[in-house]
Amino acid sequence: KCRISIDRNEGNAVKKAAFLCDSLDNIERVYSNECREKIADSVDMYPEIISSENYAEHVDILPELDAVFSTWGMPVMTAEQLAQMPALEVVFYAAGSVKGFAEPLLRHGLTLCSAWGANAVPVAEFCLAQILLSCKGYFRNTRDCNGPELRRGNRVFRGPGVFGETVGLVGLGMVGRALATLLRGFELRVLAYDPYVDEATASKLGVELVELSEVFARSFVVSNHLPNNAATEGMLNDKLFACMRRDATFINTGRGAQVVEEALIDVLQQRPDLTALLDVTLPEPPQPDSVFYAMHNAQLSSHIAGSLNDELQRMANYMIEEFGRWQRGEALFYQVTEEMLETMA
Repeated sequence: KCRISIDRNEGNAVKKAAFLCDSLDNIERVYSNECREKIADSVDMYPEIISSENYAEHVDILPELDAVFSTWGMPVMTAEQLAQMPALEVVFYAAGSVKGFAEPLLRHGLTLCSAWGANAVPVAEFCLAQILLSCKGYFRNTRDCNGPELRRGNRVFRGPGVFGETVGLVGLGMVGRALATLLRGFELRVLAYDPYVDEATASKLGVELVELSEVFARSFVVSNHLPNNAATEGMLNDKLFACMRRDATFINTGRGAQVVEEALIDVLQQRPDLTALLDVTLPEPPQPDSVFYAMHNAQLSSHIAGSLNDELQRMANYMIEEFGRWQRGEALFYQVTEEMLETMA
């Protein structure tokens, strides 16, 4: 195959890159043939996938690599391994969280870019759909319609509708901001809790910053987008769930660890008017004897809000576009810094 190599700066040597990942399957899933061709048309791409297992087999090419591409399965690099890549400048990670492997790279002085922005898109779309359906009362309505008595007696639940209703967002990270932007297309009042966001940013997003308890007390739908870290573990507790409005819905596409699940179960059992839509739990999936499986007002899905199948290519495309900006010496959109790691999931 003929490759067209583009220099980052005119007169510089041709840039060399490789895939570095411990999962061949994930590389193939995320980087489609079309994506690989795009990369190969702009850089001298090493034809083999380097992994922790075969790292020593590629010692000849390692010193020449300027950039690496990866996705889920990016190995945690040792100082010795990084020392074998003296020319390496940048890592492009076509997935979300980098928390598990980022520190050694950043300490080594490398630039790290993540496609967390791409992964936020389908999560925001998923939550938007659930929010709109919740305002219509869809989830309780369909439960009621499963039996002839309520359905034929026209006693099924109907929600207030979308117009003028209040939605609460817990966390305004990448997903929360993407969702807030989507919600601006509807005549909704949007509340949000995020101690790291200022009023000016909230105003641009079209949201009203309030305390966490107020989000739960005032919103007809509450959607969780907290970062998954030690500070948020168990943050969503019984007091918050108990103060939710009558007939309200709680959506969790964040992580199960942020919810005190025993407390959520207790409140759902005491208040059949509430609905919980849980795309994530702890553990995941729930244990075989989990009460969630038998609860009429808890609906489980299998962690499908994030990028999957056709949506995976978006993450690769984000990193290919970021690679182009890096080559041209332009400002990067999705660079991760050491300071950002403190609050990132």
